[in-house]
Amino acid sequence: MSETAVKKPPYVVEWRDGFMINISQVDREHKHLFELVKRLDLATVQSTVDELLDYVVTHFTNEQKLMEDSEYPAFASHLKLHEEFGAAVADFLGTGDEWTEDRVQELRRFLNKWLIGHIMTHDLRFGTWYREHHGSDAPHVTARPTRKVGWFDRLLGRG
Repeated sequence: MSETAVKKPPYVVEWRDGFMINISQVDREHKHLFELVKRLDLATVQSTVDELLDYVVTHFTNEQKLMEDSEYPAFASHLKLHEEFGAAVADFLGTGDEWTEDRVQELRRFLNKWLIGHIMTHDLRFGTWYREHHGSDAPHVTARPTRKVGWFDRLLGRG
């Protein structure tokens, strides 16, 4: 069988309004994460992965600041989930394996599955708690510059 006949279509999950947690900044950032994951392809994988990782650091920093500033009671456990995600991504990227179409698809599947699971459980729980305690929308928070070396960068050996 030829390689063309065996090639699977890309695994793509589109953003849906059902993923919204109803905190506008967080929802915008989540939507952008889905767009970056969708953009992953073999031709530009390294630059897209770099952009994605920088944006994940920014998003996690923003979300964590919002949780900490609002005194979210589950902040510590949520932070641990973000750290576990960082470790899993670092393990995946740290293998040094060559990028192939299958490896790109494996990364895309992992990222989409994690994003959907995390958003629909933990982030949604935070969104509900936030609205109950602080009103219908969150103030905009600005992350520290992504050039600063954080835990995610250290995990990936980028600091």
